[in-house]
Amino acid sequence: MKVIIVGAGFGGIAAAIELRRHGFDELTLLEAAPEPGGTWHYNRYPGAACDVPSHFYSYSYAQRPDWSRLCSPQPEILEYLRGVAAEFGVDRSVVTGMEVTSCHWDEDACRWTVHARDAAGERHTWHGEALVLATGQLNQPAVPALPGRAAFEGHSFHSARWDHGYDLRDKRVAVVGTGASAVQFVPEIASRVSRLTVFQRTGNWFLPLSNGPYPRTVRALLRRVPGLRAVWRAVLFSAMELLTAAIRHPGTLGRFAGALAGAFMRRQLRDPEVRRKAWPTYPFGCKRVLFSSTFLPALQGENVELVTAPITGMSPRGPVTADGRTHEVDCVIYATGFRTNDFMLPMEITGTGGRSLREAWARGPRAHLGITVPGFPSMFLMYGPNTNTSGGSIIFFLQAQARYLCQALRRVRTHRAAAIEVRAEAEAADVLAVRRRFDGTAWLRCDSWYRDAAGRNVANWPGYMREYAARTRTLDPADFRLLRGNRG
Repeated sequence: MKVIIVGAGFGGIAAAIELRRHGFDELTLLEAAPEPGGTWHYNRYPGAACDVPSHFYSYSYAQRPDWSRLCSPQPEILEYLRGVAAEFGVDRSVVTGMEVTSCHWDEDACRWTVHARDAAGERHTWHGEALVLATGQLNQPAVPALPGRAAFEGHSFHSARWDHGYDLRDKRVAVVGTGASAVQFVPEIASRVSRLTVFQRTGNWFLPLSNGPYPRTVRALLRRVPGLRAVWRAVLFSAMELLTAAIRHPGTLGRFAGALAGAFMRRQLRDPEVRRKAWPTYPFGCKRVLFSSTFLPALQGENVELVTAPITGMSPRGPVTADGRTHEVDCVIYATGFRTNDFMLPMEITGTGGRSLREAWARGPRAHLGITVPGFPSMFLMYGPNTNTSGGSIIFFLQAQARYLCQALRRVRTHRAAAIEVRAEAEAADVLAVRRRFDGTAWLRCDSWYRDAAGRNVANWPGYMREYAARTRTLDPADFRLLRGNRG
């Protein structure tokens, strides 16, 4: 069975490793970037790092004993991922520089046809009996459509496409957005620029992050003491589940967590005006809780201004805000996140009956366990709808998804079928259960990138990591139908 995997980040590599383990050796991973790495290839801004502890933001079967820090920097994560791909032999199946443009299910042949183009514009075609879409939720940078944006005469770029050829020293710089990326790079660039203007729509809840290098003794113990890494990983797992519990129970645990975060933020925000502007106005956990002990102090630097007036447009000289001010800058950095609800679009995905995924998702993205979609046989999503985590490691979810899709394809192989497809009623029941699980949680108490235009949270898993692992541990044959096709 030939399997085509779109994307060679953590999700694509996880799927490839699991498939190889179970005898699926005809794998092709198509990666648009010039090298594997996914989001860790693109996100190279100053200070880029994971905000999940590295001993848990890693594959359970490829534990690294010598992470340099609690939350490791981007180069170390990228090196780890490529090392794992090489160790398990899946790097040989990666074709880089291939931007997939469309995937079409051929009902007669019972296979997927995948079209891609390389950097030179030349078109290529692949065929496979199964398709894994591992492009994730964080791959398409979102740049706001501000009136007059094209008229700006200075330099501009998105933080996920950082322009390292542009020298920020002694420049007047605007940063639009105060999410997870800005929280990491603002402290890094604040001392380099002559003036830094940070534009914020809403404040964030912060918890402290002590991220100095691991002491040598700790690294030695983690490397040499049998079972210690497993214990440390279990401790991290429990701590993250506790954060999810606080989000799920805003009236009890959430209040306590909010009080802890508030006390930390008050200690950090000595300037009363900056404190007033930066303070969140929504319950703890409704939006992503950020971990940093350097961002809030950076906002209070002498050359830094925090602006909360909405940006109404761009002039040739810089952003214009609702209070009538024009903020003259040399460079604008958009730290405005990603088109999370578009998922693998702008690829054109076509399933049975010529129905596109755009049509299937016209009322919002949805999938059974975030993995399978009715009408798209033997197609599997990695990091699909409702599988993001606010209090855990996405790697944990990706491994669960890889095991699940492998079960599905093993069922196809065992029964000598042509393909497998989730039943519409199974998907509908799962989607309804997931939506109901959000009731009473902090996630529904404000607007955020987690939610679609109708207000539904289509990004996050509403429960605990252990629940998702339990739900995906064993594929229920009743939820699927096998397609016989031309294999009889």
